[in-house]
Amino acid sequence: MSKFLRFSLLAAAALSLITSAGCAHKQKPDIGNTSADATVVSPDKIKNVDMDFALEGSDSGQIAGLFTVHFDYDKSNLTDETRDLLSKNAEWLKQHPNEGLEIQGHCDRHGSAEYNLALGERRAKIVKQYMVNLGVPADRLKTMTYGKEKLIDSGETEEADSKNRRANFKPNPSTPVSPLSQR
Repeated sequence: MSKFLRFSLLAAAALSLITSAGCAHKQKPDIGNTSADATVVSPDKIKNVDMDFALEGSDSGQIAGLFTVHFDYDKSNLTDETRDLLSKNAEWLKQHPNEGLEIQGHCDRHGSAEYNLALGERRAKIVKQYMVNLGVPADRLKTMTYGKEKLIDSGETEEADSKNRRANFKPNPSTPVSPLSQR
């Protein structure tokens, strides 16, 4: 084996060891149950949560106090359960005054791509409007539609479809927050 090849292999191995040593997983604090049936997590526990959010947002189930809401087939109206969860999400925003949320509208596998993009947009906008009515400043909320492009469950059952008909909430620290929002 040539000296150059041997040196390259050793350098690659050393770099791999150095890189992996620096990637230890941070222990997240225990903040209790985050299911939709859970009560609102106390504000002191929410404030101390590591703000390194999962890329999936509320769909991940890893953000205490922030919940994905679901919709009925071909609907964008809010149910009593949805309104309750949106109130909890509004409380989460009050506890995180420097955060914004991207509200992502999603649909199930049925219908055309164009139809589902429009339905996802209606879902995201109705959720945003409700949260604004709860007192959340509109400039802290962005909407996005994915239609049926980002299914949470790719199964072809009603159970899978019901999981996909949702609004996901993704913390977005880059959302501009006006000084008036922090009152």
